[in-house]
Amino acid sequence: METALEQIREQQKQTWDRFSPGWKKWDSWTMNFLRPMGYEIVSALHITASDQVLDVATGTGEPGLTLARLANHGHVIGFDLSEGMLAVARENATRQGIANYEAVAGDVCESPFENHRFDAISCRMGFMFFPDMLLAAQEMHRVLKPCGRLATCVWATPAQNPWITTMMGAIAAHMALPAPPPGAPGMFRCAQPGMLIGLLQAAGFENVHQKEVVSIVGFATPEEYWQNMTEVAAPVVAAMSQADEATRAAIKKSVFASLEQNRVDGEIRLQFASLVLSAEKG
Repeated sequence: METALEQIREQQKQTWDRFSPGWKKWDSWTMNFLRPMGYEIVSALHITASDQVLDVATGTGEPGLTLARLANHGHVIGFDLSEGMLAVARENATRQGIANYEAVAGDVCESPFENHRFDAISCRMGFMFFPDMLLAAQEMHRVLKPCGRLATCVWATPAQNPWITTMMGAIAAHMALPAPPPGAPGMFRCAQPGMLIGLLQAAGFENVHQKEVVSIVGFATPEEYWQNMTEVAAPVVAAMSQADEATRAAIKKSVFASLEQNRVDGEIRLQFASLVLSAEKG
């Protein structure tokens, strides 16, 4: 891997290790939030009891732990850059009594697994952060068995995801943030129509299908939203670390005003949308 991409990988590892306590705090909430995409991934993989499964970018363990319950005579490896996140995944596996889930640290672009190892691969909200997405897809293809299945998801367009753009829009209105380089890792890097479909096909996958999943996430109060965003949302934390107290207060005031426009039956409700893709190895 090129030096610049290696630097991105190390920065990401440090970032996710640093955020892992916040993700542990919000784990139940986050897993409920991401469950619609996890459900689609699990459904697309058609897991059997004896399957060998790789869950890439497993984070705190899902959907790998759910897959491990289905492959109860097989084995699931949760694979992630961050040891901090994997520590939470191991705790979750132990607490849930799941013995066939193994958390392994590493980079999907330099996968340590042998050819044709896995029956299925899941990857929830990982692709857009990989330094080299094509190489990651090629490595997934390499380690899948013939006729193996892949299911993944990424965020749809910013306009379809006010759950995060409400915050990021307020930040952009009060701070002059440098634009990321074109194609740099980020939440909406894979939102362009057909982009990830073409990438998976270029990596050798066949029968690539995509569906859109749209739902609503709720917050009890604007303060709950604020705490969530400032503790687990990587782009928010990065931007807010550069804000002085006055700017931070102004951003918070703007966010709270926007959130009140989305209050329904006493709850703040915001849309989110993702793209779920499934594919096969020939």
